Formats: sequence, structure tokens, C-alpha cells
Amino acid sequence: MNNFLQYMTVVLLLLVITEVAWLSRPKKRRQMEQISTLVDTSVLMDGRVIDLARTGFLLGQIIVPKSVLSELQLLADGGDHTKRERARHGMDVVKQLQDELGSAFVLLQDQSSVREGVDDRLIALAKETNSSILTLDYNLNKVAQVEGISVLNINELAKALRMTHLPGDTLLLELTQKGQGNDQAVGYLNDGTMVVVEQAKKYIGKTEEIEIIRSLQTDAGKMMFAKRVKKEPVVERQPKREPTSRRPVERAQKSSTKQAEHAQPPTPRSRNLTKPHNQQRPPRPPKAKRVDREAELIRLADSQQ
Repeated sequence: MNNFLQYMTVVLLLLVITEVAWLSRPKKRRQMEQISTLVDTSVLMDGRVIDLARTGFLLGQIIVPKSVLSELQLLADGGDHTKRERARHGMDVVKQLQDELGSAFVLLQDQSSVREGVDDRLIALAKETNSSILTLDYNLNKVAQVEGISVLNINELAKALRMTHLPGDTLLLELTQKGQGNDQAVGYLNDGTMVVVEQAKKYIGKTEEIEIIRSLQTDAGKMMFAKRVKKEPVVERQPKREPTSRRPVERAQKSSTKQAEHAQPPTPRSRNLTKPHNQQRPPRPPKAKRVDREAELIRLADSQQ
């Protein structure tokens, strides 16, 4: 009985010592030992982190250092109009992120102004707190990977979730069943994406070449619409005729015929006996009766003299 009491006393003492040691640690250190992610300035200016937070893909503590806010404020007060607008948008994103995440959002009170730069400060904080870095900065991404820090890139995530086939792409697809429309046929890609092909009902059971028209991303998954690529009829070209041995003989016959034609005298051309319509007729010669009448008048005049 005494041994049992001694054993229980030792166990309780160990539990008390462990709890005291845990509570004696700084609050910030205790929070960092769970999954935590440091957010870079480029991510806040981009704004897509709000959509990730709403879908629940951001796990653990999302930490925004004070130095990152100071950099946003510096850019918002700068002279570059584009950077100024993006920085102001980033400050609005911080507020939306805080409202969306609630207790999972942490505003880390580090140095407001950093001599070595915000990127170096994020790398130092990531090593100190064993956190990953959420960034869109290419250079920071490479440096963090060299330092052995886990990096989350929203662009790489978007690339991984992008459609494998874009509108305008052509591919071979096996049409397995009929769609909801009267003339639709349905096929499936290797990843299970359903493709609805218009005007292809009679080709069910065949593999046809299709062209993607548009893609649709829904909560239920991905869906694509396509049309069948019409195959043009193949026109057979007639082979060229090879020269035969008869052609020299034909050329010789033609030359001899031409020589014979030149040797014959030219035939007289037939005269055109028809008169043109606009040509005037020659005057008619006087008739014999008219000549006799004049002769009688002359004789009559001579007789009167």
C-alpha cells in the first residue's frame, strides 16, 4: 500500500513539473510549435489568399509580421501609382484575413523597421519559429529553398489545379455513352474529367478526334465541352504521265505536215459578194426611150430655125 502511494506521488509530481515547464515558456513560442505559416508582402498585395482562407486550405496559425505591414505602408505612401494601389489593397486584405481566420490569425510584433530587409527577416523568423513561408516572390522562394525552409506558392497551386486541356486543344477521345442532349455523346479523360461532345451521338463506341470548346470548374468537379473535328475527304492525286517513246514520232509527223502545208499554193480567198448596207447605189444609166425623146426635141428645134 505504501509503495502504491509512493508511485502515485511520483507520477503526480512529474505531471506537475511538465505542466509548469510548459506554462513557463513564452506564449509566442507555444503558439509557434503548431503548424504556422508566415505571409509575405507579395501574397497580401495579390489578394488570392482570402479565397484560400475561405476554402479552409490554410491550416494552423497564419502569421503576418509587423515588418510586412511596415513595408506595405511604405509602398502605399510611395510615388509609384501602381505599387501604391496594390499596397493599399494589401492592407485591406490583412483586415479581411483577420476577420476570416479569427483566432488562427496572428499579428507578430517583430521589429517594425528591418535593416537587412523584409525577405531576410522572414527567413530568420521561419528558422526561429519552424514555420513555412507563403510567398509569390521568385527570389525569396529560391533563397528559402536553399535555406531548407518550406515554401508555399499560390502560383504553383493554381498551376497544379489548372485544366489539363484548354479551349482550342485537340485530342482523341473514346465516346462511351450518350449525353443529356439529343445529339450529345460523353467521354472521360484519364483523370476522370467528363467531356460532353456536341453532334456526336452516332459515334458512340468509337474513338474520335475532338476539339475543346470551353471548360467549366464547379464544386462537383471539372467538366469540358467539345465538338467533333470533321475529317476532310482525302483527294487522290493522279500520277504524272511519264514521257513515252511515241512523242518523238508524233513531233516528226507534225513537222512533216506543216512542211507539206507550206509547199501547197495558197487557195484564193472567196470574195464577199454581199454589199454593205450603208454603201450607196451607183446612178442608173438613162433609158433608150429617154435618149430618143431628147433627139426629137433637138430636131424639132433645128427645123424651126
